[in-house]
Amino acid sequence: MRLSILIPALLAANTVFAADRTVTDDAGRSVTVPEDPQRIVVLHEPALGVPIADLGLAPVGSYGRDDDGGTLMAVDFYDVILGPRAPDPMPKGIGVLGNIDLEKLRALNPDLIIGTEYDKDKTELFSAIAPIYLQNSSTGLVRGFGPTKALAGLLGREEEFQVRKADYLARLDRVRSELPFDPEGRTYLALFLTDQVNAVGEMSGAVQAIEDLGYKRLELDKVGAISGFGSTLLVPISPEIVGRLDPDLLIVMSTFTAKERGEAAIQAALTRIVPGWERFLKPAREGRILYLDSAQVTTPSIASAEKTLDAFEAWSGR
Repeated sequence: MRLSILIPALLAANTVFAADRTVTDDAGRSVTVPEDPQRIVVLHEPALGVPIADLGLAPVGSYGRDDDGGTLMAVDFYDVILGPRAPDPMPKGIGVLGNIDLEKLRALNPDLIIGTEYDKDKTELFSAIAPIYLQNSSTGLVRGFGPTKALAGLLGREEEFQVRKADYLARLDRVRSELPFDPEGRTYLALFLTDQVNAVGEMSGAVQAIEDLGYKRLELDKVGAISGFGSTLLVPISPEIVGRLDPDLLIVMSTFTAKERGEAAIQAALTRIVPGWERFLKPAREGRILYLDSAQVTTPSIASAEKTLDAFEAWSGR
């Protein structure tokens, strides 16, 4: 009798293990993950949650949300970027900002937790609940919507990624053909305004779309603009030399914590940091500025790249 019970149990265990695979995450850790994870919790909504949802797989838990799935942040990134394709229902929260609630995390019964390199110190703690995979998100480590491609491979969504990419590339060709000039080889600089001026780093859908159109990034180190090291998205630059920068296209956006992120609000934010910019900044005088909504375009998702193309299309039609 005991043998008859043991054999089915062993077979079931083999089935479970057969559905797992071992991968190496971006921190160099060996992680055993489900072959087809269904209950994913993300520790960074813009960098991880939105790209995953863009591939059609809704996380069950997302840092920065409440118990009912409402956002605790200034922007609901899923809604603003994905619109009708946003997760429904929204992912549940796992604690207030700055403090992850392990009981809430455990209650979601995740089969995979995905964090960024900044969550490395939490891996031992979270591994007791579910496998935790770390995906790079910092500028200099990832570029464009490269993280989305990496997540697609991790989650078995390669086909969905290729379909989304094909749609994006078709749209890219249309937008490029509509521009009144050939952007190939022209320089760009994207600024992100907080309480200082920052250059947008290499990770974002905006950067992917801009460079796919043919623009190349202005090399800030050659003009002495760098004043600090970058983070997930931003590289601080000195406001004193902003007026001397003359890329073929200057892109400006304000922080996504701002209540208003339209053109007038961005101009007002730039005035607070760099008074008189509209008089001495050459791209401003010559109409070579494109204003973007940071909440829409700064995630490493294909959807953010598409939002950037939307803005280019509207700008070229003026």
